[in-house]
Amino acid sequence: MPNPTAAMIVIGDEILSGRTRDSNMHHLANELTKAGINLAEVRVVSDDAAAITGATRALSAAYDNVFTSGGIGPTHDDITADCIAAAFDAHIDVRDDARALLAAHYKRTGAELNAARLRMARIPDGATLIDNPVSIAPGFTLKNVHVMAGVPAVFEAMVASVIPTLTGGAPLLSQTLRLNRGEGEVAQLLGQIAADFPDLSIGSYPFQKDGVYGTNIVIRGQNGALLDAAMTRLADEVAQ
Repeated sequence: MPNPTAAMIVIGDEILSGRTRDSNMHHLANELTKAGINLAEVRVVSDDAAAITGATRALSAAYDNVFTSGGIGPTHDDITADCIAAAFDAHIDVRDDARALLAAHYKRTGAELNAARLRMARIPDGATLIDNPVSIAPGFTLKNVHVMAGVPAVFEAMVASVIPTLTGGAPLLSQTLRLNRGEGEVAQLLGQIAADFPDLSIGSYPFQKDGVYGTNIVIRGQNGALLDAAMTRLADEVAQ
């Protein structure tokens, strides 16, 4: 039975402008791999309502899970929550349970729960809250879309809250062989091994270091015995 699938929507003009380097995709990919959920697509979209809503509808229909990153803060350009609500025709407003979390947090810190901060308590009808132990303001899940903050520490904490609640599959295993040979020298062999081991994924990643060309061969799959057999054959044949 194939593993469940996932997609990610990275939201923010700061990502597309190059001002901010995204690390959330890398973290999510690692965590999903360990859970046996295949991350199959990632889209980066601007702070544009039509782009966010359209991506949400398309990916929600195509994959088992969708994760969003960014756009749920207190400022005017934090429009993700409204866009997710619009994607599913859900009403959105300040919700009592989210408001209570923020009120208790700002009371402890001595800060004011002003109108801007209260925007972070706007949750679509039918959504469940995602815990945020870092800065309290919750994310939420609506249908199969998990809406999370863009700040890496908060995003990672929210991922840790959500992953255990999802149906996973067989974790993806991998092995790597580093060769001081160019891709062109081993391409035919890799094609033969890929044909003989159709249940495995074989990737070739070239590098250059100190003027020497080399290739990292990465073999991935869910069957450890097959993985060992393919890697043993590869190592034996390149040694000849």
